[in-house]
Amino acid sequence: MASLTFLFLMLCPYAGAYASTDDVRARPAPPSPISRRGLPSVGFYNPTSGGGDWLTQVQDTYPPGQGEPINVVISGDSQSAVLQNQELDGGLLNYFISFGYSTECLGQHQGAPQAANLGDGLGYVNQTAEIRWDYGNPQLGTCQETIEGGSHFRYWSQNGAKANSNAVFMAASYELPETDQHNIVFDGYNLGRDWLVGNVTNQSKIIDTAKLNNASSYTGQTSYDGYTYETTAKYYWGYLPNTSYAVNHNGSVANATINAVDGWLAVLSVKIVSQPAATSDARISWSIPSWQTLCLPLAVMLFAHTVAVSLSI
Repeated sequence: MASLTFLFLMLCPYAGAYASTDDVRARPAPPSPISRRGLPSVGFYNPTSGGGDWLTQVQDTYPPGQGEPINVVISGDSQSAVLQNQELDGGLLNYFISFGYSTECLGQHQGAPQAANLGDGLGYVNQTAEIRWDYGNPQLGTCQETIEGGSHFRYWSQNGAKANSNAVFMAASYELPETDQHNIVFDGYNLGRDWLVGNVTNQSKIIDTAKLNNASSYTGQTSYDGYTYETTAKYYWGYLPNTSYAVNHNGSVANATINAVDGWLAVLSVKIVSQPAATSDARISWSIPSWQTLCLPLAVMLFAHTVAVSLSI
């Protein structure tokens, strides 16, 4: 009988194995990988240092070989949750919606994707997605932008082994309606950047780039789905060229006095300052399957019965 009790206990897994005071979904983010230690203070690695480019690669341009400027970067020093390419848990897509931009109309992309080389060892990589102004409607507003034109951007993450900053690089611009083949408005690359920065930092008017310097910064808050983000935007001179050379649509976006790319780069540092209360599935859990709940008491009863029988013999 004693051996039967021992066998029964062995077949009943220890109940503590099913009791967790540290639900994996409630754990903080892991520490930054070694490859991100020593990240430059600006929050990303300069693509040109690794053979990359601040212009995207656009297919079938005329003349060939033209690209569009990457003119906004979300710093890799931003809160890690914001840099996750998802809408859940206050991720990147939720952040985009918070300042008026959303994914493409019904999830459909028109035209060929653009590619970027961020100098991280991955070479040219197609855009992660194209994000459009949503006209106040995150679900369907980007359909209106596709037809009527407006502000939009493409984005990529710098996460290759040679330069793993996790920063998000964005090529922002302002396009004409579909009837005008989505050409870019005059000065549309610089304006697309500045309108985006104005939205994300709650500016009452468009930023006057003539008054910018390397100390210029703007801070504001945006919210969506219970998450509030605080963004500080800083402008940096010297990363992008101040030129129209090799820039797509340079015949329409520039003139004799205004270049297609004005040389300014906007860098956004983002943190979540408020968020919804933790959901029940992220709380401490002591759930034990019902058969496990019965297993230990039955084993104790069987052991007690064995002892009683032994004493009566």
